[in-house]
Amino acid sequence: MAMESAVIEHEAMNLPPIERALLADRLLQTLDTSDESIIKAWGRVAEKRLEKYRSGEMEAFDADMVVAALRKSLR
Repeated sequence: MAMESAVIEHEAMNLPPIERALLADRLLQTLDTSDESIIKAWGRVAEKRLEKYRSGEMEAFDADMVVAALRKSLR
């Protein structure tokens, strides 16, 4: 099972940023939580970010590049 998850994760990380965001939102919606308001709040955040991305108000950044920059800045 762990190997299958690793393959899925690898494939997901190769998706364009917008598709990763939509996938993350769908996955969050499947979590069993007693506080539905948290899921709805994250959904609103995701929708707002998607709108800003599509309108050109927000850029998408490659996750690997962001992590590398953060690591470099912490040295």
